[in-house]
Amino acid sequence: MTSQTTVEKASREPRDAPAPAPAKGLRGHPWLTLFSVAIGVMMVALDGTIVAIANPAIQRDLGASLADVQWITNGYMLALAVSLITAGKLGDRFGHRQTFLIGVVGFAAASGAIGLSNSVVLVITFRVLQGLFGALLMPAALGLLRATFPAEKLNMAIGIWGMVIGASTAGGPILGGVLVEHVSWQSVFFINVPVGVIALVLGVLILKDHRAENAPRSFDIAGIVLLSSAMFCLIWALIKGAEWGWGDVKTVGFLAAAVVLFAAFALVQQRVKEPLIPLAMFRSVPLSAGTVLMVLMAFAFMGGLFFVTFYLQNVHGMKAVDAGLHLLPLTAMMIIASPLAGLLITKFGPRVPLVGGMVCTAVAMFGMSQLTVGTGTVTMSIWFALLGLGLAPVMVGATEVIVGNAPMELSGVAGGLQQAAMQVGGSLGTAVLGAIMAARVDAELAGNWKDAQLPPMSAEQLEQASSAVKVGMPPVAPGTPTDVAGKIVGVTHDTFVSGMSTAFMVAGIVAVIAALVATLTKRGANAEAGVGAGHI
Repeated sequence: MTSQTTVEKASREPRDAPAPAPAKGLRGHPWLTLFSVAIGVMMVALDGTIVAIANPAIQRDLGASLADVQWITNGYMLALAVSLITAGKLGDRFGHRQTFLIGVVGFAAASGAIGLSNSVVLVITFRVLQGLFGALLMPAALGLLRATFPAEKLNMAIGIWGMVIGASTAGGPILGGVLVEHVSWQSVFFINVPVGVIALVLGVLILKDHRAENAPRSFDIAGIVLLSSAMFCLIWALIKGAEWGWGDVKTVGFLAAAVVLFAAFALVQQRVKEPLIPLAMFRSVPLSAGTVLMVLMAFAFMGGLFFVTFYLQNVHGMKAVDAGLHLLPLTAMMIIASPLAGLLITKFGPRVPLVGGMVCTAVAMFGMSQLTVGTGTVTMSIWFALLGLGLAPVMVGATEVIVGNAPMELSGVAGGLQQAAMQVGGSLGTAVLGAIMAARVDAELAGNWKDAQLPPMSAEQLEQASSAVKVGMPPVAPGTPTDVAGKIVGVTHDTFVSGMSTAFMVAGIVAVIAALVATLTKRGANAEAGVGAGHI
C-alpha cells in the first residue's frame, strides 16, 4: 500500500476516536494530563537557553576550548532536531505515554550525569543523550494532549502548553544566571533531576495511553535513516556555515547532501507500506502552511533573540541576570497571551489570530531595528512585550493547525514535525541573520574606525577586531589609553547596533511573509468536528 493510499484511507475513516468521556479520578483527566506533560516539557524548553549562561563557567572549570563549548550546544541541538520526527513515530507505534515517560527518565538521568561529569567530553556526550530523550518527550506531549482533550478544548490546552514553552525558553537565562552566580554551573543540570522525578510520578499516576485503531505496525527504517541524515546535514551546515564561510566547499557540500537525501527520502516514502511521513499529509494546505509558518516564526524569533542577549550584556553592560530580567516583558506577555490566544482560536478559528500575531511580531522586529546604544529600558520593554504578544497566538495556532490537520494515528509524527520546524527555523534564523549581521559589520568597521581617527589596523588585526565587534565586545588591548579605549568602545557599539538593526529589519520582512502564509491556515479537522461538543 502506498503512502497516498494510507492517508486517503485514513481520511475516509473517523480521524479521531470519540471525544473522551469525562475522566473519573486521576487517570486520563485532561487538565491533570496537561499539568503532567507541561512539567516534562518545561525541562526541555529550559535547557534550550539556560545552558548558554553556564557555558563560560563550564569552560573555565573544565579547561574546555571554544570549540568544545560550542559542541555543548550544537550536540544537543543536532540530536534533538535529527530525532524529533522519528521519536514522534515511536509514540504513534508504541503509545505516547510510554515514550513520554522514557523521555522524562532519560532526560533527567542525562542531566544528573552532566552535573557529575569531570570532563568536557562527558558533558558533550550526555548533552547528546539529553537531546535524544528530549526528542522522545516533546512530540509525545502533543500526542497526549491531542488524544486526551475534546476538540473544543484542544486550543486552550495547546495555549497553556505554548505558554510553558515560551516562558521556559525566555526564563532560561534568568534562572541560569541565578544558579551559576549563586550556586554552580552543575546546578543548572541538577535541577532537572527533581523536576524529572515529579514529572515521572505524575505521569505514572495520571497519563493514560491512547492508541488509534489504525496506528502504524511497522517501521520505515530506510526513511528514518534518510530523514535523520538529511536533517543532520542541513542543521550541521547551518551551525558551521558562519565559521566555514557560506561559499566554502564544506558548507555547500553539506547543503547539497541535505537536498539529495531529502529527495531520496521523498522517493522512498512513496514506495513503502507504512512510511515515516506519508507525503499525502502535505496535500493539506493548512498543514503545509502551518509548518512553513512555524519555520518562519522561529526564524524571526530565535534569530532575533540571539542578538538581544549580546545587545543587553555587551552593549548595555548588564549581567546575565539583569539581561534576563529585561526580557521579562516578553516572557510575561507570552504567559498572559498564550491561553487567551487559545480561547480566541477556539472561538474564531486560527487564521485571524495567526495573521494578527505575525503582524505584531513584524512591528516588534521593525521597532527593535530602531534600538540604539542609548535606548532606555521603557522603550525596549515596549518592543519586547509586543513581540511576546505576537508570538503567543502563532505558537498556539500553528501547533494546532499542524497537529489538528493530521490524522489521529499520525499525531506523534505531526508533533515531531512541529518541533522539527521550530528547530530548523531557529537554526536558519540564527545562521542567516548572523551572516547578515557579520556582513554589515565587515562593511562598516574599517570606515567607522578611520572616522574615529583610531590607529590603523593590519588586515589580520581588522579580522580579529571584527570577530569581537560581531558580538558587541570592544577589542581594547591591555594598556590602551583611556581616551583611545573610549573611542574603540563607541565604534564597536555603533557598528554592532548597525548590524543588529539590519538583521532585525530582515526578521521583520520574514514576519510579514509569515503573516501572508497565515492566511492559508484553518481549523484542524478534529477541531471542526468538535465545535459545539460537550465540555470537560
